[in-house]
This record gives sequence, structure tokens and C-alpha cells, in this order.
Amino acid sequence: MNKIQAILIIGFLFFSQQFVNAQTSQNNESLQKVGSLDSIYSKKLKEYRTFYVQLPADYDATKKEKYPVAFILDGEVFLPTVHNVQSFYSGGFTPEMVLIGISNANNRVRDLTTSKITEINGMPFNQENGEAANFSDFIETELIPFVENKYSVTSFRTLIGHSYGGLFTIYSLIHHPQLFSNYLAIDPSLDWDNQKLLAEAKEKLSSNDYKGKSLFVSLSGQLHMQNSKITLDNVMQDSSGFTSFPRANIAFSDIVKQNKKNGLAYDWKFYPRDLHGTVPFPSIMDGLIFNFEWFQMEGMDKFNSFDTPKEELLSIIKHREKKLKEHFGYAVPPYPEFLLNMSGYMNMDMEQMEKAKMYFELCIEYYPKSANSYDSMADYYERNNDNENAIKFVKKALEINNDDYYKERIEKLKKK
Repeated sequence: MNKIQAILIIGFLFFSQQFVNAQTSQNNESLQKVGSLDSIYSKKLKEYRTFYVQLPADYDATKKEKYPVAFILDGEVFLPTVHNVQSFYSGGFTPEMVLIGISNANNRVRDLTTSKITEINGMPFNQENGEAANFSDFIETELIPFVENKYSVTSFRTLIGHSYGGLFTIYSLIHHPQLFSNYLAIDPSLDWDNQKLLAEAKEKLSSNDYKGKSLFVSLSGQLHMQNSKITLDNVMQDSSGFTSFPRANIAFSDIVKQNKKNGLAYDWKFYPRDLHGTVPFPSIMDGLIFNFEWFQMEGMDKFNSFDTPKEELLSIIKHREKKLKEHFGYAVPPYPEFLLNMSGYMNMDMEQMEKAKMYFELCIEYYPKSANSYDSMADYYERNNDNENAIKFVKKALEINNDDYYKERIEKLKKK
């Protein structure tokens, strides 16, 4: 393999992997099928609740590998969008995640609104509402334990909601911050009950510690239903009920910015060309990338440079390992197995043996239960005419996976 080929491989490695992952989700009957239906009976809500589950492409419960989990309100609507974003961005920008799309097709207003009201804009409002506390209790004491018991997920959770779902998302951050690490509130209905949640947010955000938490909030360009002259620059000067929605959103953003000392990572974005119904798509993409900004890879130029010393590469890898542990709260491999493995082979083909050995050793360190990790190290030793060590590592691979391939390889190495 020449140097140009190596650069092309390292540059497109993640794209290729994500393309393969996307292909595995296809079947012969349809182009894309997203989410498997599951359900739970809730004693809190006194009803069955359905949700949809989308697993990562390489999910294998037998390997006991666990994934972060994202809970998506109105899951029957937004799970496909989150899945599509993940199909392109997971691995390099966001981690692989188990996606839980909670159905809110029934009792949506009841469950997602944060306080009880009897009228809106002077008109009677008779629909059941204001049960967010009970719905939050259902998520905390019933749904999350059910998901953690049935699926291979960690305690690192993300909550995504739009409109009333966005209202509930911010309510969760304010009143139940222990439940989630990341929050994505898309065009949230913070005007609910005369902006009551804003007063609660002002108190909580000034007194609580939100270190390790991240929040992304978006606002659509639909600032006034009847007046196109209302812009982001003058909307706060309007006092009509037509602008109560965007004004509440902007006011909340101001409250967050005034309380930077609480440690909350925060970003707010205005989408002037989007309506309330279209803003979820760009918000999900931007919100996930922001909330996982710390996950994104650094130093890729160093990995692509043939002159980068092995020690510098190792320092970048170990820094990422430490960084991910600090954010997730538990240890995870800093890079996927396939990336470390491919990097080892690439450097071996370029006769950079010290770097190749480092990558293979790291692959074993981070993926000690992978037979392929040991088999790759055996390739390294065989390439360097050390058949004794090559046999030793193939035997370790065989201990993990009793495959005839490893048995045959050991016999071939013994004959050399």
C-alpha cells in the first residue's frame, strides 16, 4: 500500500463504516425500516405505553457491550430523523446509541405540559393537561429501569423533544436533572401557562449545579403568524399574544446565559427559514453534534501524517480515553476496534513497525475479548518472522473463539 492510498483510507474510514452500517438496516421489502415496537404497562399512568427501539448496527447483546441511550419524545414522528442523523454522524461526531422513541400519540398534552390550565388566550381549555410530573415519574421509575434491564445501555442518557416535548425536556432539566446528561429542546412551548416554567428556571438555574449537563435549544423563524415585519431584532418589543411563543424562548435563553457559573453547556440557535413543523430536522442534527461536541475526534491530521512520532500518537489516544471517561462517567475505548486494527495494518504495510505494534497492542488493551485483536497481533509477529509469538497470540484468539481457522493457522505457523 502506498502513502496516497493510506491517506485515502484513513480519511474515508469512518464514512465507509457508516455506509456499511446503513446498509445493514436495509431489507428486501423496503429501503429503510426504523424502530421495533415494544411496550410496558405503567402503574403510574394506569395504561400501556408503547415505544420504538432502534439498536446500533453492530449491537450484539451476547458481547455485553453497552451503549449510551437517547429517549425521543413523539418517537413515532422523530425516531427516523434521529436515526438518519446517527447514520451519518455516529462514530466520529456522536457515539453509537440505543434510540428509544416514546410514543405520545395518546394523551400528549396531558403528559408533556408542565402545569394545569383552564383557558388559553381567554378561551376555555378543557383538554386534560399539566401531568408532566407524573409522566416524568413514569420515565424515571418504570421506563428507564425497563430499558436498562432489557437492552444493553448505560446510564448516559439524552432527552429529545419538540414543541410540548421541548417544554417537557426543559422541565426535566430544571426539575429532574439527574435523569439525563444531554437535553435537546426543539422550538419548545415555553409560553405555556403564561411562561410559568421560566420563573422556575430562573430559580433553579441560579442555584443548582449543572456541571456535566448539556442543553441545545432551537427557535423556528415563525415569529409572528400575521406580521412578517416582526424579526429576531424586534420581536421582544412586541407585546401581543402572537409573539408570546418566541419571546418565551428568547427569555429562557437569556436566563441560561445569565447563569453560566452553574456549569451547563448551552447553545441556542435560530432557524429563520424554518417553521415550527420543519425545524426539528436541522435542530436534531445541530443539537446532537453540539451535545456531543466533546466526543468528536481531535488530532486526525496527526494520524494522517507519516512523520508524527509514535509517542505523540499515543498521547492523543490516551487523552481521548481520559476525556471520554470524564464525560461518560465510565471507561470506554477511545476508538472503535476496526479503526485501531486498520491503523495497525496500514502502518505495517508502510514498514512503520513500531506504530503498527502500538495500534495492535491498544486493540488488545481496549478489546481484550476480541479474538480478532489477538489474531492481528499474530499477523504482526508473523510479518516480523517471530513465529513463536505469532503462535502464542493465535492461541489466545482460539481461547476466545474456538474456530477451525485459528487451529489451522497454528498448525501452519508450527511448520514454518
